[in-house]
Amino acid sequence: MSESVQQQILDIIAKHGDIDTSTLKPESTLTDLGIDSLEAIEIIFDIEEHFDITLPEQDPDFDADTAGGLVKAVEAALAAKSDGEDDSAA
Repeated sequence: MSESVQQQILDIIAKHGDIDTSTLKPESTLTDLGIDSLEAIEIIFDIEEHFDITLPEQDPDFDADTAGGLVKAVEAALAAKSDGEDDSAA
């Protein structure tokens, strides 16, 4: 699942930044990719909508936050959502 989640996130970043997905790496920061803070917020909203999750509210550090860090945050939110659904089914 990790690879699929990662690819979907990289695709969203690439679409917003008008970037070739082959140039994106997990260690790429949004700043490195030339994505400004407003565009980064739109990326976050798109990711939340795409995966039907809510990422924890935090001030993103666009100079240090990496695509890989975003993938980990999404995977954690998906796991928490899955755990919540399992609990409500019981």
